[in-house]
Amino acid sequence: MSATATPYGLRPVKRMDGLPYAGAVSEFQINPAGIATNIYNGSIVTLDTNGYIILMTATGADGTTNAFPAGTIGVFVGCEFVNAQGQLIFSQYYPASYVAPTGTKIKAKVVCDPDVLFQGQMDGAALQAMIGANTFLAAVQSTSTGSTTTGNSTSALESTVVATNAALRVVALVSPVGDLFADVLVKFNPGHHSYLNAVGI
Repeated sequence: MSATATPYGLRPVKRMDGLPYAGAVSEFQINPAGIATNIYNGSIVTLDTNGYIILMTATGADGTTNAFPAGTIGVFVGCEFVNAQGQLIFSQYYPASYVAPTGTKIKAKVVCDPDVLFQGQMDGAALQAMIGANTFLAAVQSTSTGSTTTGNSTSALESTVVATNAALRVVALVSPVGDLFADVLVKFNPGHHSYLNAVGI
C-alpha cells in the first residue's frame, strides 16, 4: 500500500481490449527554437497550431474552461536531440528552452493511441466507487511538475472523481481499496483526445 504521495504522471500499461501495451510510440517535433517549459516523461502533451508538441496546461476538469485543448495527442515518454557538441542525446525529458543546433530537430516520443490504458496515482484514497467515474489532473502541469533528476512527471490525478464531463475515465483500481494514495488505470475520454474528436487545431 502507498502511504505517501509519489505521483509520476501517466505510464502506459496495456490496451483497453486487454492486449499488452507493446511500447508503440509516435514521433512528433518540438519547436527547434525551444519552448519555455520542461516536458517530463508521463506528461500529457498537445499540438500547437504550428504542429509542434507543447505541454498541456489544463486540468481536464470539465468540457469547457478546464478542458484539454483540441490538439491533445497523448502522453510524452521522452525525446531525442543533438546537443551543442553534435552528440545524439536520448532524454527522459525535454529541458526547457533547449534550442536545437541549426539543421537538426527535437523529436518527441508520444503514446498517442487513444485505446491505451495509463496508470497514475491519485492525490487521495482508493474507493471501489471510483471505477467507471471520471477524473482529471489534480493540478495544472508546469515546468516544475516533474524531476530534472529522474526526468519523470510528478503530476497526480484528482481523487474526488466526478460523473460529469472530464478528461479521463477510471477503468480499474491498481491499489487495494483503502490505499491512502490510489494507483488507478485511466483512459482518455472522447472529446479530450485529438483522435477522439472531430475538431482540428
